[in-house]
Order: sequence, then C-alpha cells, then structure tokens
Amino acid sequence: MALSAQDVQALIREWIPMAEDIDLKVEEIREGYARIRIPFQDKNLRPGGSISGPVMMAAGDTAMYAAILGSLGKVSMAVTSNLNINFLQRPKQVDLVAEGTILKLGKRMAFCEVGIRGADAEDLFAHVTGSYSLPPESETSAT
Repeated sequence: MALSAQDVQALIREWIPMAEDIDLKVEEIREGYARIRIPFQDKNLRPGGSISGPVMMAAGDTAMYAAILGSLGKVSMAVTSNLNINFLQRPKQVDLVAEGTILKLGKRMAFCEVGIRGADAEDLFAHVTGSYSLPPESETSAT
C-alpha cells in the first residue's frame, strides 16, 4: 500500500511529535525514495552558527522512515536499528533537504542511504546510512 507525501507527513507528525516542532515537511515520495525538508529556524543552531548535529540526524532518520512508509504503508512500528552519519561540511543557515533511498528492503530489515544538503546547495552537508527493523506482517497496519 503506497502512501502519498502528504499521507506520510501526516503520519510522521502524528507518531513523532518532534516533527511538528521542527516543521518537518515531506516533499516527495516514490517507491524506495523520499525527500524531506526541515525549514531553517534559529532554534536549530548550535554555538558558532551552524545547524546542530541532532537536527541533521533527525533529517537523515526521518528521510529513511519516510521512504519506508511510502513503500510499505502504515508501519508505525518500523524502528531505527542503526544510524551512521558522516558530517562532511559545516551546514549553512538554510533549509535542510534530505533525500533517502532504500538500498535493500527485506521482510524484517530495510537498509537505507540519505544525502543531506542545503536547499540551495549541490554539495552534501552529511551522508547517512542506516537500517530499520520492520515489524512482522501481522503488525504492519498500526495507527
């Protein structure tokens, strides 16, 4: 059951209240792919004026989750089992755009990759890889 970007955004904001706080937006969903945006806000800055690492980690993790939801449907209990992030350059004070791709989707695990950029940038701010543990099929339609 594929979901639209609007459906995925609504589910993420319902299931993860912090998404509302950072004004997370799901811009595009395709089979095995998601693009999300976290609009720039001063409250997401760290000392020195760059966007904080935890906000960038949230972008990476959410892009993976959005790609999984867009591919599998309402799987609220899909959970991050591993997240690795490499910070490649200091992020500017712009919206963060994270593009997530599912590399392998199995019955119990999904392996993903995410590139995080500024809305106006070609160069990556961060590269994320991670995996999600997927619930048994009998538990996939939780709301």
